[in-house]
Amino acid sequence: MSPFLSAVTEGVPPAGGAAFTEIVIASVAAAVVTAGLLVVGIGHRRGTVPYLGRLAALSERASGQPGWAALPAAVASGALLIAVFGMYWDIALHIGVGRDEGPLANPAHYFILIGLYGIFSAGFLAMVLPRGRASTTAIRISRDWHAPLGGVLICACGAFSLVGFPLDDVWHRLFGQDVTLWGPTHLMLIGGASMTLVGIAVLQVEGMRANAAAGASRERHWVHRLRIIALTGGFLVGLSTFQAEFDFGVPQFRFVFQPMLIMLAAGGALVAARVWLGRGAALGAVAFYLLIRGGLAVFVGPVFGEPTPHLPTYLAEAVIVELVALVIARERPLALGAWCGVLIGTVGLAAEWGWSHVWMPLPWPSQLLPEAAILGFAMALAGSIIGAWIGTRLGSDILPRTRSLRAAGAVAAAGVAAMIAFAMYTPEDGPAVSATVAVEEVRGGPERTVNATLTLRPRDAGRDADWITVTAWQGGGLVVDRLREVGAGVYETTRPIPVHGDWKSIVRLHEGNALTGVPIYLPADAAIPAQGVPATARFARTFVPDHKILQREQRSTAGTLPLLAYGVVLALALGLLALLAWGLHRLAVHAPRRV
Repeated sequence: MSPFLSAVTEGVPPAGGAAFTEIVIASVAAAVVTAGLLVVGIGHRRGTVPYLGRLAALSERASGQPGWAALPAAVASGALLIAVFGMYWDIALHIGVGRDEGPLANPAHYFILIGLYGIFSAGFLAMVLPRGRASTTAIRISRDWHAPLGGVLICACGAFSLVGFPLDDVWHRLFGQDVTLWGPTHLMLIGGASMTLVGIAVLQVEGMRANAAAGASRERHWVHRLRIIALTGGFLVGLSTFQAEFDFGVPQFRFVFQPMLIMLAAGGALVAARVWLGRGAALGAVAFYLLIRGGLAVFVGPVFGEPTPHLPTYLAEAVIVELVALVIARERPLALGAWCGVLIGTVGLAAEWGWSHVWMPLPWPSQLLPEAAILGFAMALAGSIIGAWIGTRLGSDILPRTRSLRAAGAVAAAGVAAMIAFAMYTPEDGPAVSATVAVEEVRGGPERTVNATLTLRPRDAGRDADWITVTAWQGGGLVVDRLREVGAGVYETTRPIPVHGDWKSIVRLHEGNALTGVPIYLPADAAIPAQGVPATARFARTFVPDHKILQREQRSTAGTLPLLAYGVVLALALGLLALLAWGLHRLAVHAPRRV
């Protein structure tokens, strides 16, 4: 802890966990808000606090849904919008300016915390609001308390995400700061929030069934359809958040992950929407997705002046799903999902490939072939089958359940896990590559910038590179410069590179499954501690795994502790996914009998 304590003393942003005072403040605030939530919820069930019931009644009159479904769904939807805004703003801040002075010093963290706590609160409200057993799928909590299944799932997703906050601080104290979106506890935060959409969808189905059983629904059909389609569009937004490092142009994992993740999101969300909701749902989901993600790109980038998050369009994939569904009825979900997967993984992949050259910070190069085509196709197929399974469970009131789809969904899920594990592998001891770098001054003084000419050894080291760039970040902005080859193994920057202050300027080389880099300039960092690396007029350096530079705050820990830590996070994640799968299955099993 001594580097951390000295950094706090010197006013340097800590690299190993939050200051004790901030932990106390956050813990007290969480305890107070939780106590208030419990008082309101328990008071409602005992009949001593009327306000919650009045809000639910107001929501019921306004929406036409049962109050126990309408109010929590509205709270959860608003909370998700707040959380996703905070997430993208937070990522942009860390890319642009690096570590913050503490979790309470980062304004984006407040949006994330409020959003995630709102999700948890929405699930809790759904659990305590109903009098009696609100639906046939409700979960028995006590003798006279049955909580709607959707409320339990929403609450579990919110709790999973919230647990990620204290675990994140513990993780930083044990292993330093893993400056990547794909840190285990970071994935808990965004994964739990993304999966909340499944819980909201289940709660909506329970509400519709309750209205149908009562023979009364005052909700207009077009309003209901728009709301549910927006929900599936939100699911597409949620699945796309895992691509954020690629959207900003600073991925720290293999390039092949971007087409893989886009294909998985397209198949999973769009096929689920079309199977569940019918004609036009896939196009409607993409329209909502583009509205939300486009708005985030504008606000985070031009409005706030931070690095802009780019985005895939999913338009071609939505058209494919709609066209396939005109030929194959959604009553045959396995065939529909399989054919959608085949076409999304070919035509849709080609469309996103072209779009990457229109508006992506790192266009997809031919060097990604054939691996990206094979894995992208397989991911699209697996995602579409999983989407068909999800859509069939949500639409189980009118759609038949088939044993073959259940088996295919399980195989597809296992395939997704296997492909992710395969793509995660990057060797620590890749090919020996070095670079001689000549630096030419563009602007001197405290705002120094330079041009650089890079000569690789061996000369053909970058011939099949997925990318060879200079990335400069965390000094007040982001520069991703795709180098220009001017000779055999000789590359030049195309724009001035900042080499002053807190900027970290790095040459990055990604070839095959190896991601390596050499620093051009790194500042000294007392919190790690780490010495600075100057940008001298000429230097020769050897490429090393680039995560050692990009994540130099991270500490290596030997022994069983890392395995135990990763095992705990993995167990929590698998537990949440199993709960969601069980919830969808329970929803289908208790569907009303079709006449």
